[in-house]
Amino acid sequence: MAVPPSTYPRRLLPLFLGLFQGALLLFFALFVTYDEPSAQAEDTNLVANQVYNTFPFFQDIQVMLVVGLGLLLTFLPRYGFSALTHNFLLLNFSMQWALVLQGLLQHFHHGQIHLDLHKLLISEFAAVTVLISVGAILGRASPCQLLVMATCEIPIYLASEWVIVTWLGVLDVGGTITIHIFSCYFGLGVSKALFRATQQPLHPKETPTPSSDLMSLVGTLILWVFWPSFVAVLCQPGDAQHRAILNTLLAMSASAITTVVASSLLERDGKLSLGHLQNGSLAGGVAIGVVADMTMPPVAALALGSLSAVVCVFGFRFLTPLLRRKFKLLDQCGIHNLHGLPGILGAAASVLAILVASKDTSRSQSSQLSPAGGNASEVVEGQWGDRGVGGQALCQAAGLAVAVGASLLAGLLTGAALRLPCLAWPPERLCFDDSLYFKIQDQAESPGPDSSAEEGALALKEQV
Repeated sequence: MAVPPSTYPRRLLPLFLGLFQGALLLFFALFVTYDEPSAQAEDTNLVANQVYNTFPFFQDIQVMLVVGLGLLLTFLPRYGFSALTHNFLLLNFSMQWALVLQGLLQHFHHGQIHLDLHKLLISEFAAVTVLISVGAILGRASPCQLLVMATCEIPIYLASEWVIVTWLGVLDVGGTITIHIFSCYFGLGVSKALFRATQQPLHPKETPTPSSDLMSLVGTLILWVFWPSFVAVLCQPGDAQHRAILNTLLAMSASAITTVVASSLLERDGKLSLGHLQNGSLAGGVAIGVVADMTMPPVAALALGSLSAVVCVFGFRFLTPLLRRKFKLLDQCGIHNLHGLPGILGAAASVLAILVASKDTSRSQSSQLSPAGGNASEVVEGQWGDRGVGGQALCQAAGLAVAVGASLLAGLLTGAALRLPCLAWPPERLCFDDSLYFKIQDQAESPGPDSSAEEGALALKEQV
């Protein structure tokens, strides 16, 4: 019996996820295992120290991504269930997909992949890129489109990260270049290709309400509290990690205060914009990541946090409307203002910090744990040798260029693929609406003309 057109898109999602999880079960059964328990006390203590040092940070990052980022995306009043659920779904899907690819490419030895907490953490970092990128098209894409986007983005991220960190030897302990900049311009590339040159009008369901803005602001506060763990988790325990935590706290504190100042001055009536607060307060954490463990005075962290907040607020106030009007570029969550502009500022700050530092000081700060595996100082010395301060600064700039160029090109190609009609692209009039994907009790009890099942089925039938 043929499947009716109106139900086909709804069955595509469980089919896609079911096949993925089934394939993953088979892969884990055949190739993934844990390390054998060691009888030596030294090895046992080493594993215990790794767990005690890493797992508290890992828990903080989990709270950031599941709760903080999920709530931050609920500013769309009728898309809260979808924002939270799709964020949670994409996190788990992307983490497992990254774990498979990372294991095959980097940790496949003698037919086995040995799983540990560090590999899981790096896979979660890869998943962060997807969660940021989807912000550009939030509410206008179906879950199937988002999953295909994640499937394409993860391998490209892993390749880009290897080139930037391992081959170029870029120092980026907090993921400013490898995560924030890459995910931002990948998402913008997807948005540009997906919507092409069409002007997307302001949707009536797009305007936030006080309650949705409040939930989003709670997400901002959660992200703000736990952000130092995200930046410092890959640092060597000790001075570098301590310095990264302090610099991140200073930068984010300065960005929070500066956001209030900039928002008040830019608004005609002097009132604060909630959108500015939700994003500008976090801009310092994005910018400081690349220099967090470097030796610099505390005033530098404060200054970088303040500047990042200014560029973020100015981006929301002036740049986003300009890009939408002149270049037909849709950026639903303003990821360019929160991740792109502060990320570029942070990358420029890393070049400056390395140039003003002495050669010995610069090398002594290369003690972060590389996401690609191993110690970043070993990567630098092994690939480039004694490159000097100027050489390292040039590599930082080259890493920025690779992140922007590779992510934009890959995003454009991925966005073109997302236009396939079989991926159930939601009709314009049903965008930003939970009723398209969720059975909501209030609507079941008192259905209205805007949320009827017949309307959703008819629109999907027309689209398919």
